Amino acid sequence: MMDLNRMKILRFFLVPFTPVYGFIVGIRNKLFDYQILKSHEFNLPVISLGNITAGGTGKTPHVEYLASLLDGEFRVATLSRGYKRKTKGFIIANLQSSTKDIGDEPKQIKQKFPGIIVAVDSNRVNGVMKLTESFTDLNVIILDDAFQHRYINPGLSILLMDYNRPLSNDHLLPFGNLRESLYEKRRAHIIIVTKCPDKLKPIDRRLVVKDLNLFPYQNLYFTTVIYGEFHPVFKNQNTKLAKTICKTERYHILLVTGIANSRPLKKHLRGVTPKITELKFPDHHDFSLNDIEYIKSVFNEIENNNKIIITTEKDAMRFQDIPDLDEAIKQNLYYIPIGIEFLDDEGDSFNNQIIDYVRTNKRDSILYKK
Repeated sequence: MMDLNRMKILRFFLVPFTPVYGFIVGIRNKLFDYQILKSHEFNLPVISLGNITAGGTGKTPHVEYLASLLDGEFRVATLSRGYKRKTKGFIIANLQSSTKDIGDEPKQIKQKFPGIIVAVDSNRVNGVMKLTESFTDLNVIILDDAFQHRYINPGLSILLMDYNRPLSNDHLLPFGNLRESLYEKRRAHIIIVTKCPDKLKPIDRRLVVKDLNLFPYQNLYFTTVIYGEFHPVFKNQNTKLAKTICKTERYHILLVTGIANSRPLKKHLRGVTPKITELKFPDHHDFSLNDIEYIKSVFNEIENNNKIIITTEKDAMRFQDIPDLDEAIKQNLYYIPIGIEFLDDEGDSFNNQIIDYVRTNKRDSILYKK
């Protein structure tokens, strides 16, 4: 992968293209604002979740939080484009769907929540129409990574922002990471500042609030990442291996990741063991046979009888789809699931806002019929 200094140099040469990109994106947004390009509305609750910056802001764990919150009371569907899948068109996932069929994140969601509907379609309007036609009992659709997808006008729009990457310090693509102007955060009903320290100081919170300069109709929440226990990627592995065992028996961890930013996970693992070797691959990387051989050789070179391979839950989905994966890797491959937690007891307020929106607007609602 390209190192940080080379990336900075490359971006410096991309500065002249930034105004061009900003002009094109700005014109597109104005066309939607003036209804020259049409946004579609649907007769059931649609919750859009996305970000304004390129790179990971924690969308998938927030989608999973919404799915978990709503699944007990409502018939829930998630819809995404299915990034890097090898198929086209509208597909409804099942438990046998592979990452090549639907993408790694939809597969992860389907495995965690087998009772909800997980669908993919690069044409989100078509995807919503297909879902509403196919499932007459559907109560709510969660659109994943859809803040820029303005062909749908969601009833509730949630915008995620990474605490560690303040928007005021960023610039438009390709020089910076902003997909569109900061002004466009006006379209969000809810803004969630993600990846916060678990004990955020009041003064730091006030600085974020001041920096965002929210509109009166917008609600602001803060979340932090929580890490789960080790889980085997394959069912025939040792399911009892826990972080406490790795810590007490001084395990050596080979960390293999194909995500946008692996630093928080590595920091977390340092609390388990200082013995960490890391192999970083590009985001959503399809592991080739050469990659597997390389991972195996690095693992074999670790001079410790107590050693394991740790990966992310998203990467685990792709490892599961590798045919004839080496047994030495399969038997030692674990992932760490992540979730989110709201700070300062704000979870109840967020939950109530989401549930009230869905109850009030679902298709069989008396208020909706009126």
